[in-house]
Amino acid sequence: MMNESTGNPVTGDEVYERLADQLNALPNGFPRTESGVEIRLLKKIATPEEAWIAGQLGRKLESARDIATRVGLSEAEVTERIREMLRRGLIRTEKRNRVRQYRLAPFLIGIWEGQLDTMDHELAHLMEQYMMIQGAKGILGPYPPVHRVVPAQQAVKTEQILPYDDVHALLMQANSFIARDCICRTEQDLLDSRKCDFPVKNCLAFSTVEGAFGKDGISRNEALAVLDEAEEVGLVHTVGNSVNDVSYVCNCCGCCCGILRGITEWGVENSVARANYYAETDLDLCVGCGTCEDRCQVGAVSVVDDVAVVDRSRCIGCGLCVTGCPNEAMHLHRRPDAETVHPPASFEAWEEKRLRSRGLAG
Repeated sequence: MMNESTGNPVTGDEVYERLADQLNALPNGFPRTESGVEIRLLKKIATPEEAWIAGQLGRKLESARDIATRVGLSEAEVTERIREMLRRGLIRTEKRNRVRQYRLAPFLIGIWEGQLDTMDHELAHLMEQYMMIQGAKGILGPYPPVHRVVPAQQAVKTEQILPYDDVHALLMQANSFIARDCICRTEQDLLDSRKCDFPVKNCLAFSTVEGAFGKDGISRNEALAVLDEAEEVGLVHTVGNSVNDVSYVCNCCGCCCGILRGITEWGVENSVARANYYAETDLDLCVGCGTCEDRCQVGAVSVVDDVAVVDRSRCIGCGLCVTGCPNEAMHLHRRPDAETVHPPASFEAWEEKRLRSRGLAG
């Protein structure tokens, strides 16, 4: 905690314990562990002063003035510290009624993805330990999932694709773009445990605001080229799990991605919302070459007796088996209406559903 008369933080773990509890109270979750590895993780990410301020925030948007009153600092001091915290993803901001307001960012997806510039071997190791102990099941397990799969652009017929699944259209509606390094592959590189050779700089963020990413921005054509390359090499497109408010596309592999590893390693079967499509083999065209098996990032396709067999219970509808098949033997079909699960309309609606499923709705 902080002495409100002096603005000086206590040097113990109290500020990090409070921050961890506040993060766990957010819809995304940040489960506590017996080992306390999550506290060591937060200590690597935030200074005590930052942890104190962040720990006073929640899901509600607040002005710097309101925050300053509560934490015992001047508005100028809070604004200065918030600037750095924004840069590293600790908090989020929106402009409401012409006033800049702030809220606590979720740990995943949010704070963790902001650590590219600070990532080192120790931080990577702590994150890996946390996810294996409790983080994966606690963050990836609840409904609705944090991320959802959108199919490869060339895998679905135009008349069959659902509006919110058209990743190309998402980019065409935006005005600013940036490609960033994948936090998951960066982590695995630092741990010297990466099993793939997929590109690293292919996580896309975009905005309707012109020039939102400054000198680091790329053109729309360059962003579309990143998508094309991801599909060509065999990466799964995933986005935030809502119809609107989507501002990024991750291109994921089953060996590095913290979301897909829920399926491939951590026993969280529904760690990602599957696309409303499923793959099927045309037995007359399949020659059992195994390309689809190699491209499937979640182990849903296997070659049995020289024929590709799709495990529909495991298929996430990404379409990579379709786009990679040299004989056009794989096809992606819309799931029946009874099996179709539409994402929440907005991020706010997603948060409300998530809180209810975690028993935290007030």
